[in-house]
Amino acid sequence: MSAPRIHIIAFDLPFPPDYGGATDIFHKIRSLHDLGVEITLHVFLYKGKMPAPALEALTHKTFYYYRRTWVNPFWGTTPFVVNTRNSKALLANLLKDNDPILFEGLHTTAYLQHPEIQKRITVVRAHNVEHNYYRALGFAERRWIKQKFFFLEAQRLQQYEPILNKATAIAGISPMETAYLQSTYGHTHYIPAFHSNTDVASLTGKGDYVLYHGNLSIPENDNAAIYLASKVFPLLSQSCIIAGSNPSQMLQKAVAKYAHIQIKANLTADEIFALVRNAHVNALVTFQSTGIKLKLLNALYRGRHIVANTPMVEETGLENLCQVSDEPKLMADQIKNCFLTPFTEKDIEHRTKTLGATFNNKINAGKLLQLLHP
Repeated sequence: MSAPRIHIIAFDLPFPPDYGGATDIFHKIRSLHDLGVEITLHVFLYKGKMPAPALEALTHKTFYYYRRTWVNPFWGTTPFVVNTRNSKALLANLLKDNDPILFEGLHTTAYLQHPEIQKRITVVRAHNVEHNYYRALGFAERRWIKQKFFFLEAQRLQQYEPILNKATAIAGISPMETAYLQSTYGHTHYIPAFHSNTDVASLTGKGDYVLYHGNLSIPENDNAAIYLASKVFPLLSQSCIIAGSNPSQMLQKAVAKYAHIQIKANLTADEIFALVRNAHVNALVTFQSTGIKLKLLNALYRGRHIVANTPMVEETGLENLCQVSDEPKLMADQIKNCFLTPFTEKDIEHRTKTLGATFNNKINAGKLLQLLHP
């Protein structure tokens, strides 16, 4: 019996898997490869990224296309994220066979309704409800020109979203997105986020600091860090660390007021994971309840206690593994209580059972393959 074959269209180079979308795509490719699937991968390159041999080793063929970033982002009714990924070379390569196609995000669906593509099995991976995500980016953005773009893009994405009716199936990344897409378009299936973890590697015992980590060059994460540094961490006596790349001046100014709060900037992935693992509490805050936050999964697989706000855990199925609060004083009190409680083998067993039931990459790759090869 020949190996199943599929196309995957990636909106960005998923190697190294250094942010949520890239992580989901890379570990999806790795998991499908482990099942014996022959993958023809199509990747859009931008921001100076170069072809990745490590990625090509997991695929049957890999094609690269340059994203047309010179397009005026304020022009036209098609979303900018779609309009810059409509390579004619991509279409020509897709039409060389009749294999099923996995479109990673609305970003890659420029040819979803092409007459020849419509004869194929097509699955769209919904990484977010994109118009909600871009609107939230607009509210988090401080620069007015980027804020204007995000709000315009949200409007265009909402108008464009019904293209999902043209897909054979939609693969939602979280229960919240899946419920919305199923109620709006039908034919939606929950395929949880793919990730880098296999077993729960949390340490037992106690750590001596609280950690928040994230890419601080993203306004959402910077705002979350500023919230913790100005409203929650000042209520604590324990050492508090904020780790991430490119912290803003506003964040640095907020942290400078307190001796027990520090920023560790521009660390390697291994250094971040070491901080996650050795912290006693990972404090995780977001103001965008979209998709699923890979930092939450990584903290659950590698860290000890988790204190989070509602948008971080809402409808993820992971609420019972975290202390949840939305008020600064209550969050600080929960962190203080965690420092009175060592992390135990029983805690690890509970996490292993809960996470293994939903976030098993091999099982979820099998579910996705069933959509592509029913």
